[in-house]
Amino acid sequence: MSRLVLLALATMIALSRAQTAPQPPKNQTPQVIKRDITISVESKYLLFLPEGYAKDTTKKWPLMLFLHGAGERGTNLNLVAVHGPPKIVQERPDFPFIVVSPQCPAGKTWTEEVVLSLLDEVIETHRVDVTRIYLTGLSMGGYGTWNMVATHPELFAAVAPICGGGDPIKITLAGSKKESIKSLPVWAFHGGKDNVVPLAESERMVKALKEIGNDAKLTVFPEAGHDSWTEAYNKQELFDWFLQHSRPGLKWKASTKRNRNK
Repeated sequence: MSRLVLLALATMIALSRAQTAPQPPKNQTPQVIKRDITISVESKYLLFLPEGYAKDTTKKWPLMLFLHGAGERGTNLNLVAVHGPPKIVQERPDFPFIVVSPQCPAGKTWTEEVVLSLLDEVIETHRVDVTRIYLTGLSMGGYGTWNMVATHPELFAAVAPICGGGDPIKITLAGSKKESIKSLPVWAFHGGKDNVVPLAESERMVKALKEIGNDAKLTVFPEAGHDSWTEAYNKQELFDWFLQHSRPGLKWKASTKRNRNK
């Protein structure tokens, strides 16, 4: 192909692009908004320190953050220990994690600000191995867990959302977060007969992960209804799986933190 033909083709392509470029919209002017927003965060939570924490003042421990479901919201902090890890540690003082179990206020749902601020607080005041921070939650807490998968995957060594769901488009269009999501170990659980949060909610999130190359796994308990968390948390295999994973090299930096008003 001659140089003249190539030049002609290049000119045609350039003209075509110029003709199809969007024109400034009529009767409208471009605007920009920029504001600094300060959010005050307050959350009650249960804290479990494993047996041996006080004896060895140099050892750093893995941390498990647990997000409860809608039924445990309110002001009675005891409700948080009805299910999941905060229930387990009542009978297992040797549970090998620092367990943090916050309570969501009535009428609210889990937000990134609460989760991040709580992690800041506990990491600043306790001996946490920041390369081994794990997240799990059930029902509404499962939704909160999936949201953190999409928005802050780089902070967690592994996550286990139970009978939850989320917005798969946040994973599909994750942008700069995509590589961190791709490498995040995810083990989801759901009941096959769940009529509160359909199994399809977990299935579509796992499907979105697999489409970007994440090797997420989903365990379905065929006879379980909405309460699939009892079977999930009764599996010692789950906690062993958590401990197999870490985020080597992760350091909890000031840039990771959010401003907090105590």
